[in-house]
Amino acid sequence: MKKSYKIEVDCANCANKMEEAAKNTAGVKDCVVNYMTLKMKVEFDEGAEPSEVMQEVLKNCKKVEDECEIYL
Repeated sequence: MKKSYKIEVDCANCANKMEEAAKNTAGVKDCVVNYMTLKMKVEFDEGAEPSEVMQEVLKNCKKVEDECEIYL
């Protein structure tokens, strides 16, 4: 399953950090962050619960870029 989320981030480098943090979260198969459109596209592992996984993604992104936001 794939879902798209609106994000808020200050720079392209921070967006790359968010993308890597999301990719390293359990339940995430793949993630692409587009700084220009401020969107995060997440592909979830089969059987993963998107709402639970995205809570962990947000926590992991806040660790690398505490000013970021994901609108869940």
